[in-house]
Amino acid sequence: MEGKYAIYKRRMNYYETDQMGIIHHSNYIRLFEEARLGMMDKEGISYESIEEMGIIIPVMSVECHYLIPLHYNDSIEVYSQLTKFDGIKMELSYEIYKEGSTRVCTEGNTKHCFLDKDMKPFRMKKLYPGLYNKFKEMVINRQ
Repeated sequence: MEGKYAIYKRRMNYYETDQMGIIHHSNYIRLFEEARLGMMDKEGISYESIEEMGIIIPVMSVECHYLIPLHYNDSIEVYSQLTKFDGIKMELSYEIYKEGSTRVCTEGNTKHCFLDKDMKPFRMKKLYPGLYNKFKEMVINRQ
């Protein structure tokens, strides 16, 4: 957890469980997204404002390792870190803990790209230097 930034906490819901009474594996990907958007909001980068600029940030890949199952009503903390950013692509890492625990329950990463409304890459540094600098600072400040 050291060097990571806890940006998202919440309690797991009953509807997120599967027949075995544990959180269904697909919901961890949702937790990654919730944490990513929360991190961006905290840094003053709302996804709504990005969409208003005509920018979309699709997910290119997701990796998730399930280490310790989560259950209904568990309070969790998601630690997120922007690990790479070059203005065209970004990568984030995630660790999920039960609140108060030091044992990682789930870890993973996501890779994204930045596209315009026509689904074409663009040079963020040139077209949106303020946004580029905010993302760049997030990488520098988290290492």
